[in-house]
Amino acid sequence: MGVTVKISHINQSLFCNQPIHWFSTQEVTVPNPIYNWLTELGSMTERLARYCQQVTVKLYQEGFILLDSQDEEAKLLPNSQRYWLREVVLLGDGCPWLYGRTVIPEETLTGPESELINLGSVPLGKYLFSGNNLTRDYINLGIQNNCWVRRSLLRLSAKPLLLTELFLPDSPIYTK
Repeated sequence: MGVTVKISHINQSLFCNQPIHWFSTQEVTVPNPIYNWLTELGSMTERLARYCQQVTVKLYQEGFILLDSQDEEAKLLPNSQRYWLREVVLLGDGCPWLYGRTVIPEETLTGPESELINLGSVPLGKYLFSGNNLTRDYINLGIQNNCWVRRSLLRLSAKPLLLTELFLPDSPIYTK
């Protein structure tokens, strides 16, 4: 089902080569239009699609990884032998708007959720929001190099996955 590689923490991913400052609830001050984007409960893919003719996905990497139990992501997910990692960039009319990193415990990939490893160039949101078995535990807000970031623990049929979304400089979050 794929090759397993060791990734020591989120900072080794393609776009997250700088630390993310995650805000506590007390310290976060976000301008209202940006806050509205960051707290979107629906499909971010659908929201982005309102600002362009076509949203496409550029897949950067996917496959099984190992996480050290001290890694931030591992602390937010149930312990697992392996995790499915998917890193993509969503482009609006060819312009990079959002970097997405999804980490899924192997145990989540059972039943219909096994399809998550076959998404390829299909946006994750298209799959997640196609049924009514999705819940969100929380949204954390952060910033990295003046770009806003959000992280959500989502559950499909009560099975967890962690989604981190970095809004790239040309994203409509900063202008719309």
